[in-house]
Amino acid sequence: MNETEQLLEQVADRARTSARAQGKPLPTPLGAGEIARAEGILGFALPPLLAGLYTGVGDGGFGPERGLLPLRQAVGAYAAQRASGWRWPEAVLPVADLGCAMYACVDCRSETAQVLLFDPNPGEPDLAWSVDAPGLACWLRGWLDGTAWFCEESALGEDHDLELAPWAEFRSRI
Repeated sequence: MNETEQLLEQVADRARTSARAQGKPLPTPLGAGEIARAEGILGFALPPLLAGLYTGVGDGGFGPERGLLPLRQAVGAYAAQRASGWRWPEAVLPVADLGCAMYACVDCRSETAQVLLFDPNPGEPDLAWSVDAPGLACWLRGWLDGTAWFCEESALGEDHDLELAPWAEFRSRI
């Protein structure tokens, strides 16, 4: 079993455990055809790990904060953001609603599937984008081990001022 397969298995175990604890079923995983249809609508491919979450674990509802968005909802959020007044970068897919209009997003052009934080609350598009994690695998591991800033048990929780690095590629991607 390779690293990606191990990570997907760990995420699946945690997702099943959380779903049981909440008394609700984990959404059914998607098929390859559903991934291909979404990619056709988006105009870009999903990173393999992200596609693996949707096909191997479930169609959203698990993961950090409120969980991964179902793929159809992520595609809809991408289209809505691209059409909004905000300058939304190409191939940056919202994958988790963090509340207060904030999203965790995956840069689908990044080799590591870099995770970005979109926070429009400062009111300035140039200040809305920061790097949350260097890759999707790192972001998921932070959730699994409780060290990510969004985890309640993290030392970087609510009482800590979060200082994420601005996303340097924002201007070149709009």
